[in-house]
Amino acid sequence: MAIIETEAPLHEAHRDNHTHRDVNGGWLRPAVFGAMDGLVSNLALMTGVAGGAASQHTVVLSGLAGLAAGAFSMAAGEYTSVASQRELVEAELDVERRELRRHPKDEEAELAALYVSRGVDPDLARDVARQLSRDPEQALEIHAREELGIDPGDLPSPAVAAVSSFGSFALGALLPVLPYLLGASALWPAVLLALLGLFLCGAVVAKVTARSWWFSGLRQLALGGAAAGVTYALGMAFGVAVG
Repeated sequence: MAIIETEAPLHEAHRDNHTHRDVNGGWLRPAVFGAMDGLVSNLALMTGVAGGAASQHTVVLSGLAGLAAGAFSMAAGEYTSVASQRELVEAELDVERRELRRHPKDEEAELAALYVSRGVDPDLARDVARQLSRDPEQALEIHAREELGIDPGDLPSPAVAAVSSFGSFALGALLPVLPYLLGASALWPAVLLALLGLFLCGAVVAKVTARSWWFSGLRQLALGGAAAGVTYALGMAFGVAVG
């Protein structure tokens, strides 16, 4: 009795703590990528224009144009990409659905063979496959997971991906422009705010992925700073050449 009482709390603790985050949603990747891309690309664009000795008005206009163009481009690209992926998955599900309808015994045997290959006793595997195959929708879901590696009920949404990309890119791209809109007349406040945003984005991503926040933040800061430095130098070089 003592052993049972000792093991029960351990089992409950394991059950309560053994949870996982949703890693199949269609919002996280485009949102993170969009914010990073918005920050880096618009910061690089604005520093490149500023490096060419352009006026403050031109730098701000370039930043706003880069924000709008990039946000719409990201949204359109993500929507098309996710929609195409979803259509491909749905086409494969239709193929599997037809096979289950036309050849149910063959599909049942295929599922049993899959369980046997994973170490299940043949008799038990056939019994499990037979029971699971009684419900066509359940059978489709199991075959899709086992053969295609997908969950038919958890496909990414093109609209969610597009909206996430648009909003996150616009938010990231706004940071370098914001100091100018608030009255700044020099480039350095925009650069500082954008670099701070890059560090924070990297740190937040590290929190989501359970990596070191300071390393991820510094890595993103270094990459964004390098991009801004290169484009500023190119802007100076081309500005002198054109002038």
